[in-house]
Amino acid sequence: MTNPSKQQLSHVSRRKRLRREAMTLIEIMIVMVIMALVASAAGFAIIPRLEEAKVKQTSTDAKTIASAAELFMLDNGECPSVQQLVDEKILRRGLNTQDAWDNDYQVDCDDEGAVVRSAGPDKQFGTEDDIE
Repeated sequence: MTNPSKQQLSHVSRRKRLRREAMTLIEIMIVMVIMALVASAAGFAIIPRLEEAKVKQTSTDAKTIASAAELFMLDNGECPSVQQLVDEKILRRGLNTQDAWDNDYQVDCDDEGAVVRSAGPDKQFGTEDDIE
């Protein structure tokens, strides 16, 4: 039997060391699966909150537009559109003049004041998800 040379021994030990230090494909796949599970769990927790935030923001914007419409009615005696409120500089340009779903607001006026409605997430007026 021949004794292995120092060079052969160092080459073998280097391979063993690399094998111990490197991650296998299975380990990488396990990490990826765990990351996907964590991301999906976070998604399920965040998505309903985003919808709630859209509803709250739309409701706040509708109230702001309703106040501006009432000011316009006092000065002009007619029910304005959102565009008229922006043109007359009663509403500032930075304010959302569309709801969170990119629909126009509907302004209705009567003797008691102005009511501003959003069609809501389903984008159709007259359904239960309308926002005032």
